[in-house]
Amino acid sequence: MNKRQSRIFAIVATGIAAVAFLGLTLHSHTRFDELTNAADITPEITHGKDVWHKYNCINCHTLFGEGAYYAPDLTKIAQHRGEAYLKAYMRDPSQFYDEQRHRRLMPTQNLSEVEIANLVKFLDWVSKVDNQGWPPRPILVAGGAVNVAAQGTEQGVAQAQDVRPVSADSDPRAIGEHLFRTVVPVCTACHSLQPGVQLAGPSMAGMAERAALTLASPDYTGNATDVEGYIREAIVAPSAHLVPGAMFSADGVSFMPNTYPESLTDEQIDQLVAFLGSMK
Repeated sequence: MNKRQSRIFAIVATGIAAVAFLGLTLHSHTRFDELTNAADITPEITHGKDVWHKYNCINCHTLFGEGAYYAPDLTKIAQHRGEAYLKAYMRDPSQFYDEQRHRRLMPTQNLSEVEIANLVKFLDWVSKVDNQGWPPRPILVAGGAVNVAAQGTEQGVAQAQDVRPVSADSDPRAIGEHLFRTVVPVCTACHSLQPGVQLAGPSMAGMAERAALTLASPDYTGNATDVEGYIREAIVAPSAHLVPGAMFSADGVSFMPNTYPESLTDEQIDQLVAFLGSMK
């Protein structure tokens, strides 16, 4: 190829790339309203966005992977945590930490109840945007399910996903563990399997023993009569019994999502119960 041919090739290739870029950009703009559920944007959601900017939340957090990486990405936080948890957390983050043990990095912003409610609505809207899987993995901080030092590596991705295929004839406990790590909202976003590691919810280590003690306590307010029934109740009706004094509920409502009866089959719930019941 001589110089003239090389020049022509470069010009044509650049022209084709420019046309493709413009075409894809125009196509994206025709789909933005659909992908972002723009029709669902209310004045409250818009105000929640203004609250997000007013308190400079993006200085620590990210949305869709954009922002600071000092604290977790909040793109799907409304699905992972739920409204009750988010409202209680925003009112007083210090209640969710042992400052001597974990260091409380989230400041108390003294948001008004209206600001909190609308910020939660904004985050709920964000969580429903079709972001086509971006960011590609949870962005966690110390104390989460993934070691921060491993993020960005194959080890970190494997830990974050931790999805191991199970065969149809697997032990129900093995299938239950698989569900625990993959069901949406993902259980590992709030619960650790390690003793003494408390995230948004209690550790699942020793679940069976704690369930037995709870059932024997006069403070138990649910309807279960055995350990398996208690674990099932905690999954399908999490507000049936609230642990006294624990920051896992607010205003009589558990932070545990109450949507699993709709998103899981009875068989899948049985498998989760089998796995959690094996946590001695």
